[in-house]
Amino acid sequence: MRSKTYQFSSGTVQYYFDGDLAYLDKLVDRESAVLITDENIFKAHKKKLKGWNTIVLKPGEEFKVQATVNAIIEQLIEYKADRTTCLVGIGGGVITDLTGYVAAIYMRGVRCGFVPTTVLAMVDASIGGKNGIDVGVYKNLVGTIRQPSFLLYDYSLLKSLPKQEWINGFAEIIKHSCIKDAPLFRELEKNKLSYYQKNKPALSKLIQRNAGIKSAVVEQDEFEKGERRLLNFGHTLGHAIENMYELSHGQAISIGMAAACTISQQFTGFKESQRVINVLEQYGLPTLADFDKRKAFKVLTMDKKREKKAMNYILLDKIGKGVVRSIPLEELEQLIKGL
Repeated sequence: MRSKTYQFSSGTVQYYFDGDLAYLDKLVDRESAVLITDENIFKAHKKKLKGWNTIVLKPGEEFKVQATVNAIIEQLIEYKADRTTCLVGIGGGVITDLTGYVAAIYMRGVRCGFVPTTVLAMVDASIGGKNGIDVGVYKNLVGTIRQPSFLLYDYSLLKSLPKQEWINGFAEIIKHSCIKDAPLFRELEKNKLSYYQKNKPALSKLIQRNAGIKSAVVEQDEFEKGERRLLNFGHTLGHAIENMYELSHGQAISIGMAAACTISQQFTGFKESQRVINVLEQYGLPTLADFDKRKAFKVLTMDKKREKKAMNYILLDKIGKGVVRSIPLEELEQLIKGL
């Protein structure tokens, strides 16, 4: 197992790569820990979770809402959870978001840690301290930025992952390469999803590299005043259509990235849209969708990256270099209509 520490302004996070779920016993006290997971993970790893205080939720983005938060808090009260309790989210992005959010507000804040079980959670959702819930079609409208104490990576947990969830996670990996790592983009061009699924050392290296990209950005700008905005490449339009059409996160941001490449051509002179689209499609992700542009724009105007009458939109200068551009909403509406 390899351990790495990242220092954020609001706390230190210990990352345990190439770890094992059994190591959780060394990180938290069973008596004062409460695990939060979903029915799918609980069923797949029942033996490993035996003997722990556990809250089991229904799986899916539609349950990432305030009603679920209330239900978790009621169960914590039943467990007599207090300020010494540590919440451990074991799951994908929905579980880590909910766990982190509840940990931030229960008794004004208790300790938490994550065991990500999807590629998406390992490279993105569990990293950086963003925790939140959806309100109707508005993604992550309510939430906090608060770091977990630890992240424990057990790649064997990916064995039970359906192929579609692997594809979902690679959208974020491709995003990282587009905004920050041109050599990684070239590596992705050379390979396919099956290469990483079958090659554990390559997968381990890829996950650590992506966790490092995101963590380094967040270290510089934890509260998203500048550099961290780059991590939203593909997310502005992606989030707008994700809940509208019940798309997976990866599918939605892939369509969003393809759209951002088109917009980049006008603003930065970006000339490599086809390369980005080819890689997205190579990993099984959609790049085009027929959607209600007027409705999508209306949802998009509630995005957290909006500042008064302009949107901070993430574009590409070149592969490996993302840039933030402030686009007036009136102009952005026409650009969305023209996609």
